[in-house]
Amino acid sequence: MKKKLLALSITLALGLSSSLYAQTSSSIRGVITGPEGEPAAGTSITIIHVPSGTTSSVSTNQNGVFNASGLRVGGPYRLDVTNSEFQNRTINDIYLNLDDHFALNLALEPGQAIESITVTASSLSGTSGSSGPAAQFNLNDLELAPSFNRSLNDVIRSDPRIYIDETFSDSIQCAGANPRFNSLTLDGVRMNDNFGLNSNGYPTERMPFSFDAIQQVAVQFAPFDAKFGGFTACNINAVTKSGENQIYGGVFYDFNSDALKGDSLRGVDIDAGDFDEKRYGANLGLPLIKDTLFLFGAYEKVEGVSQFNYPALGGLISQADASRISEISSRVYNFDAGSFPASLPVEDEKLLLRLDWNINQDHRASFVYNYNDGLNISQSDRFAQALTFSSTFYERGATLESVVASLYSDWNSSFSTELRIGRAELENLQNSLESDSGFPEVQIRVGSGTAFVGPDDSRQSNDLNWDNLTVRLAGSYDLGNHLISGGFEHEKLNVFNLFMQHTVGEYGFNSIADFELGKASSVYYGNSAGTNNPDDAAASFSYSINSAYVQ
Repeated sequence: MKKKLLALSITLALGLSSSLYAQTSSSIRGVITGPEGEPAAGTSITIIHVPSGTTSSVSTNQNGVFNASGLRVGGPYRLDVTNSEFQNRTINDIYLNLDDHFALNLALEPGQAIESITVTASSLSGTSGSSGPAAQFNLNDLELAPSFNRSLNDVIRSDPRIYIDETFSDSIQCAGANPRFNSLTLDGVRMNDNFGLNSNGYPTERMPFSFDAIQQVAVQFAPFDAKFGGFTACNINAVTKSGENQIYGGVFYDFNSDALKGDSLRGVDIDAGDFDEKRYGANLGLPLIKDTLFLFGAYEKVEGVSQFNYPALGGLISQADASRISEISSRVYNFDAGSFPASLPVEDEKLLLRLDWNINQDHRASFVYNYNDGLNISQSDRFAQALTFSSTFYERGATLESVVASLYSDWNSSFSTELRIGRAELENLQNSLESDSGFPEVQIRVGSGTAFVGPDDSRQSNDLNWDNLTVRLAGSYDLGNHLISGGFEHEKLNVFNLFMQHTVGEYGFNSIADFELGKASSVYYGNSAGTNNPDDAAASFSYSINSAYVQ
């Protein structure tokens, strides 16, 4: 029997380490007593989220304990505490944090129930409870932080346990760990780089949601709560804003250009190109039905540039040699080798829509849609001896869409549940700018340098897309002085991946003269055996993870 129990506990622990989920709400838990410290059983606590009018009610048990979960993060909240034997209390200005609970212990005063005392939360012994080392950033932190890049990185980097590596695509390193060991969630939907293609840890080129859409962020480093899983470095958990009874919103615009950028470094001239870069967006929250139905939306767009450098041009490879290669490519091979632009335009677009519905006092629901489509343009070979013509450049980006529906329910004062269904779909982009030409990659030796012409060999057959489905059901039960919680999550990932190098070919030439004569020193070609159809080498697979916990 002991061996069976041990095997069960190990199996359950393995399931927890692979998956499980992020919190999207907060809670209030505490003890209400009378003037002599006796439990104030049957005390009614009405919890009101003032901006939206969202209301829920709980009652204390025989020990005076109450628990209210599934609450919106933020605030302010007002708590109305009523008891037939003691003075009523009204507590204002309570603010709740994500991945946290507000502990409220309150002693009621003697007197008639018709009398009421109003206080603010700051005057009480309310505290926040954490499940381990973490960092919380509320809306005030987000709004006041100097975020030049409009990214969470600019905010969370204020915690000394977090390092932003600006030499590695602004990746987030928690306690020195590789960013691929992090997990990022938005309203409970995981937005991780499932294939490890991006050094920034995101599935997209930039942060996959609008900065103005975020209500709060919590970073968990080593939580001892069984609900957390799916990471070994840190869990970055963000929740989005909601509409309120009052209309609110904002707009932004920022601009950059080559005229605002330096053109020399330590006496060496730097070609900054000729470009304009701008970012703009707007967000709006409003009620559709007062106290009942709310809408929030955020839009953001970047019209920027990718910038390039050519360390071998004018040094290892002269401008005259580069011009000769271009002329031969056009005359002999009827292919435009391209040029050496300092920059090329790129775009990134984000849209988030959120609908919140207060069904009744015991149930509320939310629906969130998020969209991100963005790309960069990359040089295929960037080492010091390489000279890459623009025909070798490729687009690198992704289109990500996610939807999540959540239902929060209080079935009675002791039992509450949370149901969430989420889906994310990503289409990765790795496409050569000259992919339709049918021309191979060409490498030409010029002295101690190498010139590159034509579509990069790793983008000749490169396609990736995946979709992820998550279903989660969790609940908590207040049992006297104890809170029992449990949950189950099903996650399924479907993947299509095609990656094959040299399906059009790669040709090497020992000199410009050999390139003109068509005398290749090396030829690489790879394709599906028997068919020469790269699609036959594609992998299509799926896997599922089922996780459960009780604590």
